[in-house]
Amino acid sequence: MTSPSSPPADHRRRHTIYHGHRRASPHRPTVRGGLITHLRATSPGPRPSPSPSSAAPFRLPDWDPSSPSHSPRSPPTLPHSISASSRRLSPLARFLLDALRRHHRWGPPVVADLSKLRRVPPTLVAEVLSAHPPPPPPLALPFFHWAGRQKGFRHCFPAFHALASLLSDAGLPGAADQLPDLIRAHGKPVSHSQLTLLVRLHTAARRPLRALYTLRRFRHEFSVQPQVHACNRVLGALAAAGHVEDALKLFDEMSDGGAVKPMPVTFAIIVRALGQAGMTDRILEMITRMRDEVCRPDVFVYTALVKTMVRRGHMEGCIRVWEEMGKDGVEPDAMAYATMVGGLCDAGMVDEAANLFEEMSKKGLLVDRAVYASLIDGYVAAGRVGDGCRVLKGMVDAGYRADLGTYNTLIDGLCDIGREDKAYKMFQIVLQEDLAPSSQTVSQLLVCYADKGEMAIFFGLVDKLVELGLPVVEFLADFLRLFACKDGRELKAVEVFKTLRQKGYCSVSIYNILIENLLKINERKIALVLFEEMKLSDDCKPESCTYSHMIPCFVDEGTIQEACSCYNSMMKAEWTPSISAYWSLVNGLCKVGEINAAVSLVTDCLGTVENGPMEFKYTLTIIEACRSKSPEKVMKVVDEMIELGYSIEELTFSAIIYGFCKHATSTGARQVFSVMRDRDIISEANFIVYEDMLNEHLKKVTADLVISGLKFFNLESKLKWRSRID
Repeated sequence: MTSPSSPPADHRRRHTIYHGHRRASPHRPTVRGGLITHLRATSPGPRPSPSPSSAAPFRLPDWDPSSPSHSPRSPPTLPHSISASSRRLSPLARFLLDALRRHHRWGPPVVADLSKLRRVPPTLVAEVLSAHPPPPPPLALPFFHWAGRQKGFRHCFPAFHALASLLSDAGLPGAADQLPDLIRAHGKPVSHSQLTLLVRLHTAARRPLRALYTLRRFRHEFSVQPQVHACNRVLGALAAAGHVEDALKLFDEMSDGGAVKPMPVTFAIIVRALGQAGMTDRILEMITRMRDEVCRPDVFVYTALVKTMVRRGHMEGCIRVWEEMGKDGVEPDAMAYATMVGGLCDAGMVDEAANLFEEMSKKGLLVDRAVYASLIDGYVAAGRVGDGCRVLKGMVDAGYRADLGTYNTLIDGLCDIGREDKAYKMFQIVLQEDLAPSSQTVSQLLVCYADKGEMAIFFGLVDKLVELGLPVVEFLADFLRLFACKDGRELKAVEVFKTLRQKGYCSVSIYNILIENLLKINERKIALVLFEEMKLSDDCKPESCTYSHMIPCFVDEGTIQEACSCYNSMMKAEWTPSISAYWSLVNGLCKVGEINAAVSLVTDCLGTVENGPMEFKYTLTIIEACRSKSPEKVMKVVDEMIELGYSIEELTFSAIIYGFCKHATSTGARQVFSVMRDRDIISEANFIVYEDMLNEHLKKVTADLVISGLKFFNLESKLKWRSRID
């Protein structure tokens, strides 16, 4: 039954609600992408007829949420290239940004597009300059000035601030610093808000010195007295960058004027800066001054100061600060105790750390696992492994579970005092705790067993690692690296390796470790045998590290051809030799008179390796100085090398010979050698040796020129025929 006052159903007004974009039509295109010029119109076409499933009425009992046909329609998504800030821009701002981005440089076309608007208000200029991404500075600055030339136009402060932020983000801090001059040129007063903005921009970009310059410039040039918050920001940036002296000067300037009263945060920043520099006396003075002028330092200030000084390793000053905290009546919290215990243990002051640990326990503070671990590390480093085990027991009784690092420390300590039986029990505890052992866990145990010749127990531990599914070969490589590095065990490491190889445990890294340590004790014969084994092996072929070790070995053995062969093999495999390999091969080539090849290697090294040897760089400098055909300029380079402490070796003399023979005459090289002999840089005997080297190099250069000429005129065959007749 219907109400008599209600209109008929056919004459009711229908309310239509549209969601999202309106439907596109030929006469009303939609804006896509946030830019006005990117328009898209759709051609009219027949509408798809609704499917029967969509026309059917909805029944809740038949609804299946997993059915794709009844899944809710997702709203249309915009392209990913459109940022949320661009969609929030007004249409006029988007039009201006489109006009600026369409043209890569400022010119009449840009002005023509901008002039289509009757007037650009100041708020619109600020909106355009603060867009994300903003227009580039070569377009933003002319746009800012173009808008200011409108009749009766005055820029607003948000536009100035947006321009400064744009310039700072673009890496133009000097241009951003001209903000107060620009504001004053437009007849507006310079206020503290501009100073706050520039300080925030410079400190965020980690430019603390420029922020300090801006602060002082506003004070002296524009008579703007900075507030304490801006000063605190600059102080924090200076302290973080390590400019402690500048931070102290700024703090004194704040206190001397009297207009800026320091806050507790200001003192906290200065105290932490002094703590980083380890200036304990100044810290105590600043704490006294803070107590007299502002307030007594609380536990957070002291804790931050202790943490900073411990991190920097200033333990003596840290102890004095700790005593000052007690005199101030400030009770340390758990964080302060934990930091102090860790710092004392790292500094070897384990007794003092133990006293603080006991004091911490008596006060009922929470002793976390890091404090126990620090104390265990300190005891083991001091050789008091028993005390470390006692702390571990207390840690377990307190309900904590030790991590693998703590167990590794105790195992290393027990092995160092010869108690490998206790260390193996500790290893079994690691397995009971379901911790995965690392190479550090078993390396010291393996070293003890191998050192005492207990190979049965040694391989029993290795088999245990195999059962656990651990990378045994990598663990054995770490073991040999530790075992072979100890004095007098290099040859014994080779014997252990032979036993391992019989068991099938072998890798390229193990070979490299043995070769490296054998070369340190000049056992080149054994290293050569291992290298030959690697070349004949199918699984352990030499790699880059192997060749880098063997090149100096072959040079020392006097077989420069084998060293060059190793270098060529590395070049074929596109490997980079080590700097020591380059240096050894270059010296070897210089000694045998192969100067051209040595210079070529120097060039290749400097073009491939980062931070190549300075001797190589001076070699190219000497060759470049030889272009001037002046022995005096070459001697200036040599004097610079001597002044900086670089040795004058065969490479330097080879560079002199190479440079003068290529760019000048051999007379210049002889003059340089004569000057070096007169100044006792080289002896008379070496002078004769290098003069003979110069003559031999001249012969090679001349022979190369003759052969090149014969090849050019196709006369090489006649030269060979005449040599056979002779």
